[in-house]
Amino acid sequence: MTHTLPRHILLTLALSLLTMATYAQHRTRTTTQSASASAKVSRQFSDSLRHYADSIYADSVRVRQRLTATDVAPLFLPPTFYKDVPHKAFSLTDSLTTVDELMLLLYLNRPDLVLATQKQLEKAGPVLAPTTVTDKPAVEVAETKPAEAMPNDVDLIVLKPNFWSFGGDHYLQFFQNYVSSNWYKGGQSNYSMVASLTLNANYNNKQKVRWDNKLEMKLGFQTTRGDTLHSLKTSEDLLRYTGKLGLQATKSWYYTFQLLASTQFARNFGTNSNYVYSDFLSPLNVNVSIGMDYNINWLKGRMRGSVHLAPLAYNFKYVGRKALATRYGVDAGHHTLNDFGSQITVDVTWRMCDNISWRSRIYGYTTYERVEMEFENTFSFQFNRYISANFFVYPRFDDSRKRDDHHGYWMFKEYTSLGFSYSF
Repeated sequence: MTHTLPRHILLTLALSLLTMATYAQHRTRTTTQSASASAKVSRQFSDSLRHYADSIYADSVRVRQRLTATDVAPLFLPPTFYKDVPHKAFSLTDSLTTVDELMLLLYLNRPDLVLATQKQLEKAGPVLAPTTVTDKPAVEVAETKPAEAMPNDVDLIVLKPNFWSFGGDHYLQFFQNYVSSNWYKGGQSNYSMVASLTLNANYNNKQKVRWDNKLEMKLGFQTTRGDTLHSLKTSEDLLRYTGKLGLQATKSWYYTFQLLASTQFARNFGTNSNYVYSDFLSPLNVNVSIGMDYNINWLKGRMRGSVHLAPLAYNFKYVGRKALATRYGVDAGHHTLNDFGSQITVDVTWRMCDNISWRSRIYGYTTYERVEMEFENTFSFQFNRYISANFFVYPRFDDSRKRDDHHGYWMFKEYTSLGFSYSF
């Protein structure tokens, strides 16, 4: 059994050795002979500590604690104030190790020997924090040669990259207005609803080729007591496809071929009349253009969209009902209209905050003889994941139609709705 020295004598010995090491380190900065003497003292100090550790921690039966190089590093480094030592001294749960006790004894008795602080060492580089190893019984492990692992059959699966992304959103919203028959200002009670579905399928191979597809469907109905011929009338009716095939020119610009096609689902009648104002494929608008696209990504990603500028565009208009031909700019007795011009499309979504967003679409086409402009604005107020309110404003300009005495060539549409919404 190895004999141990009294604890206070060992602490005094360690303190003396620390003082010698500090003195040797100061002498190192002066002459080369001092550096050699310091190295000799350090070796003696290391041997003494190793003997000390063996004397108090090791015996022939078990090893109660093993010190690593990291544990005793504070004793070999220039005397430094480590903040963990006083924290452990005043802690109710942590206990001081032998190295901690030596350092604490140094701080209390010879603070003049402390040359640096832990904060200064952290600025110079990472500090080696002492690690504590729990008591483990010594176990003799026989050296064995590991068995050579036999390779197993591995099924290698190669997945093709998926360049497609899909998404969309839809909402179903309602509006109700009740007016009694004797209301002093008059008026009519009505109920209305509007449903919208938008689907997106976009391809991007990350190698300059993009193909964006968007299908928009919107249908709304309303009832009015004043219309005795129709129990339901359409208030919103849209079926529109937008396709873009682009080749990247710069980071945000693309050479783009764009196709726009739009019509509606159902007939639309006048109030207390069977006159049809519009119908499926009456009209049908198809616009093909070649130009440049600019991708918008502003305000740290809160505003996204695209701007399409096409100096060359072909516009095709078809009206299935000949009686409606002149209403949509087609010559009387004809179904189609063909012309060339320039076209611009702006499609932007601005998420103003977490619950409010603004979706805007600007479409403009001109043959330099007539101009057709649309400005759709949808303000969405999201109360929670499923409930939202929409405010829709839609001014339109078309000088191919007959001029109105009150609005001229301008037309306006607006509604407010509340109901269910969901994005995917």
